[in-house]
Amino acid sequence: MSVVVPPVPIGPVGQPDIQYLPDPIKYAARTERRQKEKLQTTLPEGFPRELQSDLAWDGKTVGEVYDWNYHLTQDDLEEVDQALQHFKGMSTSLSTDVETDKTGLNLPLGLVNQEAFPLPKLHDKLRAISKEIHQGRGFKVIRGVPVDQYTREENFIIYAGLTSHIAPVRGRQDNNWQGQPADVVLAHITDLSRKVDTKTIKAPAYTTEKQVFHTDAGDIITLFALEEAAEGGQSYLSSSWHVYNELARTRPDLIHTLAEPWIAEQGAEVISRPLLYHQPPTSDAPERLIIQYARRGFTGYWGKPRAATLPPITEAQAEALDALHYLAEKSAVALDFHKGDIQVVNNLSIFHARAGFTDSDEKRRHLVRLWLRDPELAWETPEGLKSRWEYVYAAVDAEKAVFPLEPFVRSQ
Repeated sequence: MSVVVPPVPIGPVGQPDIQYLPDPIKYAARTERRQKEKLQTTLPEGFPRELQSDLAWDGKTVGEVYDWNYHLTQDDLEEVDQALQHFKGMSTSLSTDVETDKTGLNLPLGLVNQEAFPLPKLHDKLRAISKEIHQGRGFKVIRGVPVDQYTREENFIIYAGLTSHIAPVRGRQDNNWQGQPADVVLAHITDLSRKVDTKTIKAPAYTTEKQVFHTDAGDIITLFALEEAAEGGQSYLSSSWHVYNELARTRPDLIHTLAEPWIAEQGAEVISRPLLYHQPPTSDAPERLIIQYARRGFTGYWGKPRAATLPPITEAQAEALDALHYLAEKSAVALDFHKGDIQVVNNLSIFHARAGFTDSDEKRRHLVRLWLRDPELAWETPEGLKSRWEYVYAAVDAEKAVFPLEPFVRSQ
């Protein structure tokens, strides 16, 4: 098998010696150099010395107090199948002169919701999962969807249907489909590096490489495993609240760095915003801490270098990126994530990552992803994230929402 050689991103002049894949030797050397500087020894005004919450967990011990698995029972699976047949029955009962989409259904998959995919017994359990995502440990794995019993489109209906009871609003992941404007709400996460020009690959989602700790856009990330890798590809989660506590205790200067504006590209725009947001408690909500970032936007990745027109990141920012990754890695939990599982994660309180993997002719790692929001339990969106969140959630047309059946590289 030939080896895929990715392009090497070249960033702006003056960019620190930092790449997408963290290097512990470079990190240690940079930290040693920076210790000679006069660093901040106190936290930004109003920031907590320690976050005390179920959301601040350590992966080494969280399993002792929390079972993140929900195993679908036989009764659950029968109810899910009945809901699938209900949606398909609604679709096929439409007038035969209604133009069908390429799935063969008259109803577009975007119309899968709690009413069209009724789960009278399972509904309360899924609502409890939403509460756990927003107010508990922030993650859950729903296990046991019998993927092989269903077609690709039926699996997507089941995925959309189950998750609609957790968080009913689906987000836009791309605004272009087959060269036309569209609300693409489902993305495929699988290796495409042997099928497309590697210069078009801007994210590790389409490679077999290790994916470092990061966040996506939106409130909730769900991933549905259609197939596992032949080897590797383990999924990791880490509490950003726990990482914050460690930084606040040992490196308050890096809290300052993360809470200051960073310059990055967002689509076709150049933006300046912090990576870290602190929300003091109010009469309606508890204290919250949100870290939103993707390392590749600052280091470059394959066919998407950090633009030469942007300023280089600083040495402090480079150290902060490595600190986030290595602290997250140190305190991560490894999920036993298998075919037929649905992972549900609070994107506002948890970093996620994955190990590198190897596919075979028989087994090719293939996940699909939805970005969701539950208006009933949603957190307030910080001002600096509102433009991105509006892109994801605003004016998504359910009837025109696209669920691509086959993998593709997102344009955004």
